[in-house]
Amino acid sequence: METVDWIVLAGTLLFIVIYGVWKTKGSNSVEDYVGGGRDSKWWTIGLSVMATQASAITFLSTPGQAFHDGMGFVQFYFGLPLAMIIICLVFVPIYHKLKVYTAYEFLEDRFDLKTRSLAAILFLIQRGLAAGITIFAPSIILSAILGWDLRTLNVIIGLLVIIYTVSGGTKAVSVTQKQQMLIIMTGMFIAFFFILGYLPEDITFSKALKIAGASDKLDILDFSFDTKSRYTFWSGITGGLFLALAYFGTDQSQVQRYLSGKSIRESQLGLIFNGILKIPMQFFILLVGVMVFVFYQYNAAPLNFNPAATKTVMESDLAKDYALLQEEQLALEVEKKMAQNQFSAALELKEYNAIDEAKQHIIEINKRDSVNRVAAKSLIKQADEGAETNDKDYVFIHFILNNLPKGLIGLLLAVILSAAMSSTASELNALGTITALDLYKRNKKGTASDKHYVNASKFFTLIWGIIAILIANVANLFDNLIQLVNIIGSLFYGNVLGIFLLAFFVKFVKGNAVFIAAIITQAIVIIGFYQDWMSYLWLNAFGCAIVMTIAIILESFDRQVKGGTIQ
Repeated sequence: METVDWIVLAGTLLFIVIYGVWKTKGSNSVEDYVGGGRDSKWWTIGLSVMATQASAITFLSTPGQAFHDGMGFVQFYFGLPLAMIIICLVFVPIYHKLKVYTAYEFLEDRFDLKTRSLAAILFLIQRGLAAGITIFAPSIILSAILGWDLRTLNVIIGLLVIIYTVSGGTKAVSVTQKQQMLIIMTGMFIAFFFILGYLPEDITFSKALKIAGASDKLDILDFSFDTKSRYTFWSGITGGLFLALAYFGTDQSQVQRYLSGKSIRESQLGLIFNGILKIPMQFFILLVGVMVFVFYQYNAAPLNFNPAATKTVMESDLAKDYALLQEEQLALEVEKKMAQNQFSAALELKEYNAIDEAKQHIIEINKRDSVNRVAAKSLIKQADEGAETNDKDYVFIHFILNNLPKGLIGLLLAVILSAAMSSTASELNALGTITALDLYKRNKKGTASDKHYVNASKFFTLIWGIIAILIANVANLFDNLIQLVNIIGSLFYGNVLGIFLLAFFVKFVKGNAVFIAAIITQAIVIIGFYQDWMSYLWLNAFGCAIVMTIAIILESFDRQVKGGTIQ
């Protein structure tokens, strides 16, 4: 990190905070602070919705996911466009007609206070955990790469977000997210073109794709019906659909973005904008990861991209064993480069037998590479049981810091931190709003002024900001951070979505049946996850179906009892 990188990084982040505070000064009513003045245009809504979903985890984990496993993760988003259409037709008109500030106000009108409170509490649990992880994600990576203190980073990111979110509320989140998305996408496009520029002169983009394809990195579609396979076409179009419906239709961090719309049409256009652009955006970010993979076919890559893990093993009694493994890997890197050159030459000559032979050689080298990396992880674990051997989330940041020019490193770090701030701001804004309006206001005795509830929202936003920082300080890496956030959501979203679908479409079901069904369902889903009944994406459809089925059965049984059918 050079001085110019620090200037770019600090300047970008300070601009976002100061701009957010300045643009939203005077938000002193619930309408302005929570509802964002209800005057947002569709492009502001669309960018805000995208920025809320696109956390630092997206830009850290997704390229690493593609580097290791290829483009198949994009199937996760296949259900999203259909979900946007359903939400535009069903959810948005109802929310706007009722003029609610939170999604859960509707549940009290339809059912009762306890059902509203239960749904709000389920949201607070899962979104509170997610808020901590969105702070922790960039902190743990930057801490390991740059040697910064992890807890200090958590506090810095958390405080920057708290300042403008507490100050300006929903509008502050929306207006800053436009700038954050501009910074994020500019940085990613610049990184992409630099990667292509770093490839050998004879490796065009078209040839780079063929090189990636030879290593099975471009296998996008999987039509298998294996429910334990995490990413298939069917899990994306069904499980992904239910996850998107729940996230965009019932999660206050997203609902609050489009409730600030000037009209139903502006909110709908903003969501359609997100539905159209989200898959191409994720496809592009995965493609960046694939191009990083191609780059490392011609340039030496570390055995483990997590520098803290490498340092751990090199300072242990196993340092000599690890060094021998590194020497073996360096020899393999040379062989890998030669194999890629043979494949490239065969492509030029269009000698199909030679192409197939070169491809088989590459596959064989990839297997040996995988064996070496597994062995490296084993040595790291032997050196320190608590060491983090998973390095998917370190791939892209390693490339940035070791290959990009001065100034651009600062911009890409600003991209990561901006993404962390944008999603965390939405989450804290939603957590504060739900706590203030769905729990505090609804259960408070007597009346209070508008100003009182604005201050309550600010206070609870601050409290949740502190809680998120504390969660970040005790969090730990999972298989992959982007998967961890989606797993947490999948444990709760299906249940909550089922409650809303019952409210919208099954008119005879009442509050008591829904409340009991939701508690039972939540227990079943958590047990199912720990027993590994299915891939986490399917839990969304599973939870939704279970809560609706149980509620309908309980209500029907209750009606039979009251009607005298059962004595």
